[in-house]
Amino acid sequence: MNASPTGSDAQALIARLDWSRSPLGAASRWPQSLRTAVDIVIHSPMPMLLLWGPQLTQIYNDGFALLTGSKHPHAFGQPTHLIWPELKDFTDPIYRAVLQGQVRSYSEQRFTLQRDEGNSDFWLDLTYSPIRDENAEVAGILVTAIETNERRRIALELEQRSAASLKAQRDTEQRLQLALAATDAVGTWDWDIGEDRFIADAHFAQLHGVDPARANQLPISEYLQGVHPEDRSMVARSIKHCITHGTEYAEEYRLLQPDGELRWVFARGRCYKDHHGRPTRFLGAALDLTERKNTEQALRQSQTELQLIINAMPILISYVDRDQRFRLNNAAYLDWYGLTPQELFGKTIEEVLGEHAYQLRAEYIKEALAGKSCSFSIDTKHRDGSIRSALMNYLPRHGADGAVNGFYIFVIDESERKVTEEALRNLNETLEERVGARTQQLAEANQRLQNEMVERERAEDALRHAQKMEAVGQLTGGIAHDFNNMLTGIIGSLDLMQRYIADGRAAEVGRFMEAAVSSANRAAALTHRLLAFSRRQSLDRKPLNANELIESLEDLLTRTKGDHIELHLKLAADVWPVSTDVSQLENALLNLVINARDAMPDGGRLLIETANVYLDGSDLLSLESVKAGDYLMIAVSDNGTGMTPSVLAKAFDPFFTTKPIGQGTGLGLSMIYGFAQQSGGHASLDSVPDQGTCVRLYLPRLHLGTPQDVLLADSGAAPSAIEGETVVLVEDDPAVRMLVLNLLNELGYHAHEAEDARAALPLLESDLRVDLLVTDVGLPGMNGRQLAEIARQHRPDLKVLFMTGYAEKAAERQGFLDDGMDMVAKPFSIDVLANKIRTMIGEPQ
Repeated sequence: MNASPTGSDAQALIARLDWSRSPLGAASRWPQSLRTAVDIVIHSPMPMLLLWGPQLTQIYNDGFALLTGSKHPHAFGQPTHLIWPELKDFTDPIYRAVLQGQVRSYSEQRFTLQRDEGNSDFWLDLTYSPIRDENAEVAGILVTAIETNERRRIALELEQRSAASLKAQRDTEQRLQLALAATDAVGTWDWDIGEDRFIADAHFAQLHGVDPARANQLPISEYLQGVHPEDRSMVARSIKHCITHGTEYAEEYRLLQPDGELRWVFARGRCYKDHHGRPTRFLGAALDLTERKNTEQALRQSQTELQLIINAMPILISYVDRDQRFRLNNAAYLDWYGLTPQELFGKTIEEVLGEHAYQLRAEYIKEALAGKSCSFSIDTKHRDGSIRSALMNYLPRHGADGAVNGFYIFVIDESERKVTEEALRNLNETLEERVGARTQQLAEANQRLQNEMVERERAEDALRHAQKMEAVGQLTGGIAHDFNNMLTGIIGSLDLMQRYIADGRAAEVGRFMEAAVSSANRAAALTHRLLAFSRRQSLDRKPLNANELIESLEDLLTRTKGDHIELHLKLAADVWPVSTDVSQLENALLNLVINARDAMPDGGRLLIETANVYLDGSDLLSLESVKAGDYLMIAVSDNGTGMTPSVLAKAFDPFFTTKPIGQGTGLGLSMIYGFAQQSGGHASLDSVPDQGTCVRLYLPRLHLGTPQDVLLADSGAAPSAIEGETVVLVEDDPAVRMLVLNLLNELGYHAHEAEDARAALPLLESDLRVDLLVTDVGLPGMNGRQLAEIARQHRPDLKVLFMTGYAEKAAERQGFLDDGMDMVAKPFSIDVLANKIRTMIGEPQ
């Protein structure tokens, strides 16, 4: 039997079974008629079954194996009456007739296929043909099967239509038969476009990483997953173009196997449409090109390496055939004769050198073609007009029959060597004088180099100092101005509150308390913006539907933009959820709207839009690399003044602003950039002077979970403690410790304070009841996270609430917070801290 180029399951079964124990006997003793019949069955692209011998022993191919259901593979090599007793009434009369030399055909026979997941009905066209042995006696039965489920479905539909649609049914059947008869294909498919059911043979499914048992059940997207990610979009576009325009589909692409192996496939197919012009079927076949591709790649690599090697040689290398025509040349010929290897290919020696130069070499050429190696020196003219001294070597090349079919030429330019030898002689004569002069030159050059290095270091120090001072100036011009305004509001309000209280006017201090709290919150927001830019701000990530957030902010954004600007929302339907910090995203959107408003002093149009996008990794969205994947895009666009290229290049730089001192810190866009990067996404900026600006945020798609409602109301007043609940407070700052301790006492908790981890450990290691540990992260000595680890060795279920104003390791909560831990960022309000404590301890039962 002939082996398939790629092999099959049926071939493997034939090789693996012990046929000596079967009715057919040892495979080595099979008659030639049986071997021929098996070879036909195994290599047929159609489902085929061979029944041989008195007991009608079964041998079938991979296509028929799919029809045996759960009976495969134990049915292979077994008598048919043992495997299919339920079909005895149907098959016995057929077998008797065929064994007498008759042929039997049946159309659309219904069978029940037993699978692991249950039984399923299907229809087959069956043909039973006699197979004769060497004595012309009927020795076996060949069964061919064509599954007609799809044809039956189409026929039932067409029966309900007019007689004019019968031609469409016949065309559909013909296309199906053509696809199944594609004997040159190692993989075939039949895609039902309307049902999105991709029917493929076992080999095509395996090549694309699909379980052959499910090859007739899956959509086309499952097969595209097996295509190399770099080729997947190309294949999808080609299929779409074929379906849209009715053209032939023909593509080469790579398959990425589960074990990491790459295979090349050539696929050819065509889309067929119904009488209404609607695409219904897409059929075709695929060839495995891996071996050919590997061979071609190895050959190209070998040729490339050979050309690189000979091009790197400092001598002229070539090969000429018996007609004295150049067939191989290196790049050195370009320098000598001004001809590239491609231009030199096919020219004769005389055409390249000229008649006079050729005659000087003619005798040596004759000797080389006669099979004699020769070497000689000659003066030859270079294309720059100089005369070069060349050492030439001719080496005959013999073919497979031993005859000389050409010779190799190796030319070494000895001109430089001779000049060097002459110069060496002159150098030896004046060596001492030259050494002294050169030493002096080197000393002078060294001194100049040292002076230049000193001056360069001074210039670099001055430049770094100037850049540092410029950054500090920008920082103090914007941040310090804002902080001074806020501190003025805080200090002034507190001062007036002290005066009013001293005068007995405590009832009038409420508005000053609100002013102080407002200024303090603005200062806290500014520090968060600084931390967001430096990516050290903790993100409180939650699943989020961006459309709902933007719609909830519409009233605020409308008030912010002013009446002279039109606000439009263009929100895509079914946007992907994301996981991000809601307040940070709100702040980013508000900053972008304010920037857009300032860019349109005379009015204009402001557009906020969302969209689902896929970035393939080649998109240059920022200075940092883009990870390929799905993203939610949020864009804020205006038609205002725009930016010049020089301003656009610095727009994301910290502290850079075009606004006057006191009107901007230069942290708006840099904060947005930092927030996007910290969220695992990207930010991009497009702007044209006098046309407008567009800022796009790309946040990675959240694949698991559902978006939470981010528009919940505040939790309300601070809840009180339950009797007996105890909290250990660890804080090194006396003012903060006093504030939190008083709050705990006011809420009714039993509170124990400690200024550092060393003072807190005795409390945590004692028998004292402790419901919650509240600790600062940045403690002196042992930090708060280390303290929590040690405390949990004594109290495994201890709940821990971290307080932090800045903690680099807390910037990413994954890996920092374990179960039963949470974090609150400074500065915080009393209600926020109280609600956080109540939530962590838990509600009473």
